[in-house]
Amino acid sequence: MGIITNLNLFSFLTFSFIIVNSSQLPINIWPKPRIFTWTSPHSILLSQHFTISAPTNHKYLSAAVRRYQALIFSEHHRPIVLPYVNLTRTTPLQDLKVIVDDPSAPLHHGVNESYVLQIPANSSSAVLAASTAWGAMRGLESFSQLVWGTPLRVAAGVYISDWPIFGHRGVLLDTSRNFYEIGDILRTIGAISENKMNVFHWHITDSHSFPLVIPSEPNLAAKGSYGDEMKYSVDDVKRVVEFGLEHGVRVLPEIDMPGHTGSWAKAYPDIVACANMFWWPAGTQWADRLASEPGTGQLNPLNPKTYKIVKNVIHDVSTMFPEPFYHAGGDEIIPGCWKIDPTIQAFISKNGTLNQVLEIFINSTLPYISSLNRTAVYWEDILLDAAINVSSAILPPEKVILQTWNNGPSNTKKIVQMGYRVIVSSSEFYYLDCGHGGFVGNDSSYNQPPGNNQGNGGSWCGPFKTWQMIYDYDVTFGLSEMEARLVLGGEVALWSEQADPTVLDSRLWPRTCAMAETLWSGNKDETGKKRYAEATDRLNEWRYRMVKRGVAAEPIQPMWCIKNRGMCDTVNVL
Repeated sequence: MGIITNLNLFSFLTFSFIIVNSSQLPINIWPKPRIFTWTSPHSILLSQHFTISAPTNHKYLSAAVRRYQALIFSEHHRPIVLPYVNLTRTTPLQDLKVIVDDPSAPLHHGVNESYVLQIPANSSSAVLAASTAWGAMRGLESFSQLVWGTPLRVAAGVYISDWPIFGHRGVLLDTSRNFYEIGDILRTIGAISENKMNVFHWHITDSHSFPLVIPSEPNLAAKGSYGDEMKYSVDDVKRVVEFGLEHGVRVLPEIDMPGHTGSWAKAYPDIVACANMFWWPAGTQWADRLASEPGTGQLNPLNPKTYKIVKNVIHDVSTMFPEPFYHAGGDEIIPGCWKIDPTIQAFISKNGTLNQVLEIFINSTLPYISSLNRTAVYWEDILLDAAINVSSAILPPEKVILQTWNNGPSNTKKIVQMGYRVIVSSSEFYYLDCGHGGFVGNDSSYNQPPGNNQGNGGSWCGPFKTWQMIYDYDVTFGLSEMEARLVLGGEVALWSEQADPTVLDSRLWPRTCAMAETLWSGNKDETGKKRYAEATDRLNEWRYRMVKRGVAAEPIQPMWCIKNRGMCDTVNVL
């Protein structure tokens, strides 16, 4: 793991052999650490002059230290069920010393996020040792969750050794269909960090609006946004990126193309096919639609002007976002849209194919993305879509990453068997917008006898994805050990057809917490059994703490269940 190893070996051995059953811990950490040992359930007071000391040559770690110092003294978390923890009469804890082995390590995919936290029972100092500043931030979060009460006390006699299973643990937020203020985005990034996740996937643009100000192409936002007050400036982006770095969260931008680009047509109508048309013309079959939902428009890869605009966008976005991954979209390219464009019609009449049209686009843009030292991320459609796709020869596995969203484990397995790295966002488990019905009007499918209409809840993605469903999902299910190594991690996705700032927190949390734990430390106990019951108690407590921190996470049980632990469980049916 590469964790600092200069901690006292005798202390480690002592802690590792005196273990309190983790399912009965009176104070909890979310996500659950990989190794959590406690000599006995007791605590010590936190000194009124408690300080956190850390290397001062890392501005983002310094910001995190200031943040957690303030949080610890302001939070005064009072657990719903007060833990039965003896308060010893030892000297109060005076400080937490943070040691970082490699403070220069950048926040890139695969960075070491491991840490070791020791809070001795009979010492005035605790120690947090990490390989990188980003691992130290994860340890600071764990420490903060071990503090509670008035006066402040902290669990003592604790040893934690912790590191994530997956390096990519993220949240996708769509800010095109509905607009979110910068404050909403920052609050989301803060909650991502507190759940030890590390990626904010910003789906910034789509057919519906283009809210991002591109310096070299200002008309895209000037004409394609919902209004002057609903745009993200260069300074806004800088604020989001810096806030992400201060919280150990990478900001991954997505500018979806060549599909989902109807909003580009407000500034450049000549480069967008089928823009601003009715998405499913009357009297046509589904296969002949112009888009998969209202909001039509796809870039025309046969127009040379397209690439002038596209390359300006890619260049400026890469400049604004230092993240080495660049999400280029590539999903839901609909044949009907391209087929009605005159230039593409002429190309097809000369024995050209729509697959070739897409290949022309990829061959004209992927090398440019690579030239900017970015690894392109595409949705799986670009390779697996049944109607329009490219061959694997066009997408070198060493240069691209694919993100799955269809057919759960099946598509993940197809992609890794072809040698591609994968980010898993299965709509069957990780789409948080599902379960709220359809959003299109005049839907004749509802004109059916009772019980015969929309058995899937009125939406293609079917039922609401409960936290238990999310917690149950294994992103490497059905993969060999070698194939599983190509899975970088996962992301939950909140598409915004039916979401905006009024429901943002409750749609994301605490369901996203479930994925956070499974990608950090898994969902099984030491015997290999799913740990639902134990996780329920801990998630209840963590959700309550998140609310106190300003995140409006929805409840998962009535408070009576929390105060009467075990009384809301079922019998253990095998």
